[in-house]
Amino acid sequence: MKRTYKFLLRPTVRQERALVEMLRDHCSLYNGALQERRDAYRHSSRTSVRYGDQSAQLRETRAFDPECQGRWSFSSQQATLRRLDRAFQAFFRRVKAGGAPGYPRFKGVGHFDTVTFPRDGDGCRWDSTPHDTQTRVRLQGVGHVRVHRHRSVKGRVKTVGVKREGRRWYVILACDEVPAEPLPPTGSSVGIDLGTVHFLTDSSGRHVRNPKFLAVSAGELAAAQQHLATFPKRTRRRTKKHRAAARKVARLHAKIRRRRLDHHHKAALALVREHDVIGHERLNTAGMTRAPAPRPDPDGVFLANGAAAKAGLNSSILDAGWGQFLRILADKAESAGRRVIPVDARNTSRTCPHSMGGCGHVAKENRVTQAKFECVNCGLVANADHVGALNVLHRAGLVLCDGA
Repeated sequence: MKRTYKFLLRPTVRQERALVEMLRDHCSLYNGALQERRDAYRHSSRTSVRYGDQSAQLRETRAFDPECQGRWSFSSQQATLRRLDRAFQAFFRRVKAGGAPGYPRFKGVGHFDTVTFPRDGDGCRWDSTPHDTQTRVRLQGVGHVRVHRHRSVKGRVKTVGVKREGRRWYVILACDEVPAEPLPPTGSSVGIDLGTVHFLTDSSGRHVRNPKFLAVSAGELAAAQQHLATFPKRTRRRTKKHRAAARKVARLHAKIRRRRLDHHHKAALALVREHDVIGHERLNTAGMTRAPAPRPDPDGVFLANGAAAKAGLNSSILDAGWGQFLRILADKAESAGRRVIPVDARNTSRTCPHSMGGCGHVAKENRVTQAKFECVNCGLVANADHVGALNVLHRAGLVLCDGA
């Protein structure tokens, strides 16, 4: 199996300065390579510049600028050029598919936050001081940086990445050949229904509270964003107060993101420990949070399309983070030897469940309110989320039977 580990770095003042310079020079390389591609295509010859062409020029670039580009790992610079190449491949793929093209853009120094080392031992070395009790990672041009390793790393370290998040620095390890750690079987199967009122409801009727991290911090975040809005959006040089206001907004968003991630890990781990088979709805969160299309009126104005109400629902869905939670659940289940089964989400909360003595009748009118289910055929009354979880479990069982 493949796994990714993320650890906090604790660089010294000198090392942090070197890390900032490393990001700056890789950003300059990225932008320079992008400019070369743009200029070559705008030329009358319509020349196409590929990754292989730009990678072959790296030796000359490093020799021409030994103080900056020559300091860093050759392989990490190749990874930066591959990053640009992937951006162009995605651009051409979207053009071919008829979507919004999204031409690759130049990166600002403050928005270029990641450098990747494609192979451990080539410009970097994980656990570079094994004789010491303190874990360190060696980065070319930076030195041996202390790592806050809060858990053991298993498998073979394949790639090493350095990422800046606000004022924090992280090392990201991509490992393969990670051994599975199967849990003992429990003989239990469960279906879960994700929601915004309750984060999830399982087929036994248990509700998991939705923490609503974004909603809880909305007041503080709004105040910080209002203060940031008092400064000019476009300026060549930010003042000290402007930078502090921007850092505060970023810090609040990072805190919300970390708390949500922690909640998802704990909720997924609880499910994996208790059940052998976990069924969930196959959700298209991108489509569910899409803004409604405008409704033009023949008189030249626009009719009400429910955009305001939909915006509130979209915010609640994104705050819950269903997509991230389901990815984490699938990863933990794979490692523990459990099975996760996504099922069709249509009419799960509108179908009268047989497992509760219902009739199986499907109707939109069965869902009376967000929380109440009442079958118009047999009169069964239950919690709508519980009904949805039971139907998910039933459909997951059908998938298991078909697979057997």
